[in-house]
Amino acid sequence: MKIKSVEIIALEIPLSRNFGGSKYNVTKRCTIITRIQTSDGMVSEVYNGDNRDHAREVVEIIEEELAPMLIGEDAFAIERHWQKMFKAAEWNRDRKLVMEAIACVDSALWDLLGKSAGSNVCRLLGGFRQELPIICIGGYYEEGKTLADLGKEMERLKAAGLAGCKVKVGGLSAEEDAQRVEAARKGAGADFWIAVDANRGWPVSEAVRFARLVEKYDIAWFEEPCHWYDDARMMAEVRRATSIPIDAGQSEITAAGVRRLIDAGAVDIVNFDASEAGGVTEWCRAAALCALHGLEVGHHEEAQIAMQMLAAIPNGLAVECFEADRDPIWAGLIANRPNPKNGIIAIPQGPGFGLELDWDMVKRYRVN
Repeated sequence: MKIKSVEIIALEIPLSRNFGGSKYNVTKRCTIITRIQTSDGMVSEVYNGDNRDHAREVVEIIEEELAPMLIGEDAFAIERHWQKMFKAAEWNRDRKLVMEAIACVDSALWDLLGKSAGSNVCRLLGGFRQELPIICIGGYYEEGKTLADLGKEMERLKAAGLAGCKVKVGGLSAEEDAQRVEAARKGAGADFWIAVDANRGWPVSEAVRFARLVEKYDIAWFEEPCHWYDDARMMAEVRRATSIPIDAGQSEITAAGVRRLIDAGAVDIVNFDASEAGGVTEWCRAAALCALHGLEVGHHEEAQIAMQMLAAIPNGLAVECFEADRDPIWAGLIANRPNPKNGIIAIPQGPGFGLELDWDMVKRYRVN
């Protein structure tokens, strides 16, 4: 089965308000759809990523550099294609954008492999289970949002069938954010996961003080607690000082970066992102490395691909999503999206990633 063409579609949707964390702002949702057509008429249909500033550059890398490598080649030679594309990251440039571009193409190739085999990607990668817990990323800092509002948000998410929420912290003092976590726990009740994400917001001392304040609230994990410039060493210090599992990996762009975190003793959970770090092929290398070290594996957002991969392995933890106003693509682009029930989401059983996209929505928000 030969690759006949590669089509890239970039989407950009303005959001109703700013969904920010400790160090960033989010005012739009972006993604890239990759359609690879084969000589026998099979077409991939999968989307990846949320690069809000450089999506057009990622598209350009795919169209001008990566796609020409693939035309006429065997669609099943995924590892060979990955190695060829990875060489595009060797010269001095923004390597993160190259890895995002590779991710788009690699995920589309896995979608084609599944469609050819008549199997979902989950089974291709091991098929450990066909459902898994799903949590929401929420608890954002918003002007006028009270502690009572935060508690009600957790109640609403629980009623919507989600297993838990990852609450934003790191933008205030340890004490102030601990009050927010207390409100979230009270609103959610005991049988609801509460994780916290500082987005690299704190020095070690503040992160440790916060962790000790919130340990009593049964925190599922503490994600990226410390500043970026020495994160592995600093997270290892925090990890030694708290009983809360430490989670990181979304800021790494290769499996070697995950190895760096593991070697430093910095993590209990790795949330490596296939959409930002070379696709399914590189994610599998990172997941295998975690398995060898007895670590759990999550995934940074992108539920549409993450659920297939996480459910495939025994150390997969949970998939992450957003509410509709933060992610209108998750809410509306997938015409056949499964809905969570009692904290669990079923893995789509269609071949490949099993996605059927709403092409009216694609036409409305296409920007290239």
